[in-house]
Amino acid sequence: MRDEEKDQRGRPGLPRLALGALSGALAGFAALASAELVAAAVRPQSSPVVVVGGASIDATPAPIKDWAIRHFGTDDKLVLQLGILAVLAVSALALGVLAVRFRRVGAAGILLFGAVGTAAALNRPDSIGIADALPSVAGAVAGALLLYGLVGRLTAPARPTAPTRSTTPESGAVSEEAADGSPAPEAWDRRGFVLAAASAAAASAVVGTVGRSLNGTSGRDAVASRDKVVLPLPGSPARPVPKRAGLRVAGISPFVTPNQDFYRVDTALVVPKVDATGWRMRVHGKGVRRPATYSVDDLLRRELIERDITLTCVSNEVGGPYVGNARWIGVRLADLLAECGVKPPSRGGRADQLVARSVDGMTIGSPVEDLMDGRDAMLALGMNGEPLPFEHGFPVRMVVPGLYGFVSACKWIEDIELTTFDSYDPYWVKRGWARRAPIKTESRIDTPKPFARPKAGPVMVAGVAWAQHRGVDKVEVRVDDGPWQEAHLAAEYTRDTWRQWSFPWQATSGGHTLTVRATDRTGTVQTEERTRTIPDGASGWHSVVVTVD
Repeated sequence: MRDEEKDQRGRPGLPRLALGALSGALAGFAALASAELVAAAVRPQSSPVVVVGGASIDATPAPIKDWAIRHFGTDDKLVLQLGILAVLAVSALALGVLAVRFRRVGAAGILLFGAVGTAAALNRPDSIGIADALPSVAGAVAGALLLYGLVGRLTAPARPTAPTRSTTPESGAVSEEAADGSPAPEAWDRRGFVLAAASAAAASAVVGTVGRSLNGTSGRDAVASRDKVVLPLPGSPARPVPKRAGLRVAGISPFVTPNQDFYRVDTALVVPKVDATGWRMRVHGKGVRRPATYSVDDLLRRELIERDITLTCVSNEVGGPYVGNARWIGVRLADLLAECGVKPPSRGGRADQLVARSVDGMTIGSPVEDLMDGRDAMLALGMNGEPLPFEHGFPVRMVVPGLYGFVSACKWIEDIELTTFDSYDPYWVKRGWARRAPIKTESRIDTPKPFARPKAGPVMVAGVAWAQHRGVDKVEVRVDDGPWQEAHLAAEYTRDTWRQWSFPWQATSGGHTLTVRATDRTGTVQTEERTRTIPDGASGWHSVVVTVD
């Protein structure tokens, strides 16, 4: 008997199992391709990989999220999606093998994955209802039908060649035997399987390509609306940045971070592309005597302010990259809230928390007192002289000096609700992060880089320091275990922006550890104590190790 058919106990041989695995892979491919095409008709955020990925992000414990951001940076979402695809691929192979022996069970397994995608789609914070489940359902049905059909080709009987006939004496039954007297092998439809598998692969490739292409153009109206936005001259423009605010040191972070280099940390697997012409933002809740709804044009017609503000992500490790400075233009948030009748708690206001909601369901809570204490908290419409990039919140986002992003920087905002900290926990608070999180005084060495090998002699050590809404007063550098020595500070632009610093070091041969610390305008010295990012931001001194040749 040939191994590719069945062994004497009736179990499929290895080649047949391999073809079953191939059938599973093709079924998985067809499922994803079909789902992608249907998602193009619904919205890109309804893709099974996106909804399952979003649910995975929501369910992941905060320390694991923090670990992912620390190790993968802004590629954490790509790593998650690749991980989901890897799990789906392995599962599809296993279901294909299972289907060779249990055909219906294998097909049902794919339907089970569709049920998981459906549940994830319906339970997303930004779900639009049953329509979001359609891609998962369509993909699962397409994959299950294909697997059932392909495995059927593997078990479809074909007429054996040159069998002999014999009669059982006891029963008189007639049976067929192979030439060697063993039972005739159960043949399968090779030609039919090859044709079906090749056709399925080609069709899935076409469907998937079309789906991806349509998804890529689904935001054309949003792109067109952004192109039409013209930022008016601000009523309160930012003053020019003094030349002395930027040091001419190779390797130091520029005073203004270009948009394409500005950090991005959020939970959106697909960047929302919001059509500005249809965008609306509602202000309502406790203490809002005059609820209001605003369009982009409404905001653009108001007096705008322009400010340079440094933002920092709470996931930024000591010496990390998730801090950047940009010139923002927008509407002063305190003025808008006051027009709606909102008062801060210190003046008898009923609400102490502002909850901002994004179009993707994110909720971020900010202290009302901080938003109305005179700082330049704003609803930003522009960044570095242009309308907000989609990645950074177009058409409107919040920017609040002095607060970490997870308690202030809501991107793609569409709703503002006034409430209390006791009555509502936003997204990150539910996951163990702090309710209130002012940015800590921190500093970073930009040059030399860790493990650099500078030459002996003059070496310029340089970097940035920040203590938003307090201001940086002093930066000190220490070489090995030597004394702290004061660094040269670039001119301060405002207390809401970082400051560059430099320190001329006469480097000597051998290994050295360079350490930096900052002191803010309140006299608080950056603490040496190392803490994790959770619950309210990392702390500690930044050090780099170099070897001087």
